[in-house]
Amino acid sequence: MNTFEQFFHRFFKFIWNAIFVLTYPVLATFGLLFIGVTYFFSFISSFLARFSRSSPAVKKESDWTMLSEESDVLEGKLYKQIIFGPECYRLRRKDGIPSVIDDLIFGKKVKVIQEGLLLEKWNTTDIAQIPDFDICLYQPDDDKLTKLAHIRCFDWHLSEKQDDFLCLKWFDGTQGGEVKVAIA
Repeated sequence: MNTFEQFFHRFFKFIWNAIFVLTYPVLATFGLLFIGVTYFFSFISSFLARFSRSSPAVKKESDWTMLSEESDVLEGKLYKQIIFGPECYRLRRKDGIPSVIDDLIFGKKVKVIQEGLLLEKWNTTDIAQIPDFDICLYQPDDDKLTKLAHIRCFDWHLSEKQDDFLCLKWFDGTQGGEVKVAIA
C-alpha cells in the first residue's frame, strides 16, 4: 500500500474502532435491561398465575373429539400440529366399527353432503412437502373412501353441487382455481 491508501486505511480503522468503543456500552446496557425486564414480567406473570382460579384448557393428544357439528359419524384424535399451520388428525368411526380410514391422516375439514362426507386426506405430514392432500368422499354406510381431487392448498371450499358433480374452489394466496369432479 502506498502512503495515501495507508492513511485512509488507518483513518477508517480509527473511526470504526471509535464507533464500536462508544456504542458498545449502550448496546450492552440495552441488552441487559431488555433481558432483565423480560425476566421481571415473567416472574410477575407466574406469581399472578398462582392466584388464578381457572386452569388453562390444554388439549391432550389422546382425546378423541368431534370434528364436525353437522356429522356425528366420525371423531378425531390430534396427530400433529404444524407450526403456524393446521392440525392433522387420525379419524375413527364413532360406533367403533373398523374402517378404511383408521390408518390414514386427515385434516380438520369435514363437509357433509348427501352422498357422504368430504374429507381432506393428507398424503404427507413433512413440513417441506405440505400442503399435499386429496379431497376424498367417505361413504360411511359402505365404508368406502373415494379420491375425488388432488389439491396443494389449505384454503379450499365446496362452491356448488350439481347432480353428480362437485365444484371445489381453492386459493393459495397468490392464485386460485376451480376443480370440477364427478361423484362416482
